[in-house]
Amino acid sequence: MIKIGIINVSDRASAGVYEDIPGKAVVSLLTEWLTSPWEPVYRVIPDEQDQLEATMIELADAEGCCLVVTTGGTGPALRDVTPEATEVVCQKMLPGFGELMRQESLRYVPTAILSRQTAGIRNQTLILNLPGKPTAIGQCLSVVFPAIPYCIDLIGGSFLTTNETLMKVFRPKS
Repeated sequence: MIKIGIINVSDRASAGVYEDIPGKAVVSLLTEWLTSPWEPVYRVIPDEQDQLEATMIELADAEGCCLVVTTGGTGPALRDVTPEATEVVCQKMLPGFGELMRQESLRYVPTAILSRQTAGIRNQTLILNLPGKPTAIGQCLSVVFPAIPYCIDLIGGSFLTTNETLMKVFRPKS
């Protein structure tokens, strides 16, 4: 069974102040798009860099997730530390993911330039930072997902397949 980690980084959701809607939005999209059998490895944690780093390492190294998606903590606020944590735990950074997500978000809101989403590789795991709002999650994930399965192929991760009528991915022809 393919494992995909989903981490909602939110002080309020982790404290039970409000429902974890962002993480559920990621699960919903992946359930819709993926035809590979998969299971979510789900966490809701506060905006604490050390806890986020430990959770990403756990999901990548111990749980064996081929993909770890974070939601939240990508803005300029003092407690927003998701990109910093991602950079600490990854061996390689993939700035193109963040660039494309910001470009897409700028079509909807001028504040997209404040977003600091990024992506990186830890061993055989792709770690992707998404914004915390469900609408923005859908917009951002839909533009970068076509490259995700091939990226995971290149790093030796699980082979992801999709419902091509809903999410067409790109893999070069051999």
